Amino acid sequence: MKKILVMLISLVMVVGCSCSNDKAADAVEEYLNEYKGLSNNVLEDIDELVSNENLTDKGSETYKEVLKRQYRDLIYTIENEDYDGDTAMVTVKITVYDLYKAQKNASIYLNSHQDEFLTDGEYDNDLYMDYKLEEMRDMNDTISYNIVFNVTKTDGKWVVEQPSEEVLEKIHGVYNYDED
Repeated sequence: MKKILVMLISLVMVVGCSCSNDKAADAVEEYLNEYKGLSNNVLEDIDELVSNENLTDKGSETYKEVLKRQYRDLIYTIENEDYDGDTAMVTVKITVYDLYKAQKNASIYLNSHQDEFLTDGEYDNDLYMDYKLEEMRDMNDTISYNIVFNVTKTDGKWVVEQPSEEVLEKIHGVYNYDED
């Protein structure tokens, strides 16, 4: 009986350890896999984001497609982990679709083809937004960034701190790299 109890405790400890974040990089992987796997939280965030935009029904659906594709196809590799006690910095190389380039190209196109975005002689933002979203949906060019995630050990578990706006823009592929 004692051997069975010891084996059960050992099994629970092994399973328990495999479910926890032993390394800061594990927490970052978990965070990015939420995006890649389109978790319920990510899908809810997409719905909320899209609903806050002033888009047509078609535009809303296209934007959701763009975001889902961006997250599903995100590629990442852990490059480095740097620990300082219960804090860590995890450097990750990510590759995403270059949606910034798609938006920039759409803006350039608008400036040189304004007549295509008129309805009854007036500028029609819905026409332009539909065009821009289609450009984003069709973008196949990718861009890579090195991102540093700050991770803190709380109650024995590594947790990714809220990323900065710049980091989120890089994950979403809309970071304005022309300003660098």
